[in-house]
Amino acid sequence: MALVGVLAGMSLVFLYLSSLSPTAQLGIVAIAGLFPAGAVVSAGLGAGFFCYGAAGLLGLLLLPDKANALLYLIFFGLWPMVKSLLERLRSRAAEWIAKLAVFNAALTLCYVVLGELFLPFLPKALTAAWMVYAAGNAAFVVYDIGFSKLIAFYVARVDRVLRKAA
Repeated sequence: MALVGVLAGMSLVFLYLSSLSPTAQLGIVAIAGLFPAGAVVSAGLGAGFFCYGAAGLLGLLLLPDKANALLYLIFFGLWPMVKSLLERLRSRAAEWIAKLAVFNAALTLCYVVLGELFLPFLPKALTAAWMVYAAGNAAFVVYDIGFSKLIAFYVARVDRVLRKAA
């Protein structure tokens, strides 16, 4: 349980850093979403949800920029648990269809709820819905593959050391 608390605290630290950063806010929020993945690998799905919930709720209460906490709650913090559940599907095609469906649901929610916060920063040519979805889906596929590689690194290097120390 202590590890999950530390991971939730680290996730909250990165959420706070994202609100201080003038650039790369989305990337820093994505980094904050890595810590619930560590909780899932080390302590199970319930621990991942606990890490996600604690960091997300504290982020809403403490962060000066609530949009970053909402991004974390809508997608980046929740993704490790959803990914864990979807990767249990037997068919790779069904897995990717489900992943893209979940991502597009989250993107639609962000587009509707947070669009006024993020769309003004994009060039006008990129604010068309089809452009947002096309670029978003392409970025998501790259993100998910990279996320899988980071989880494999965590399992091979970090989790093994943590289990030996415990």
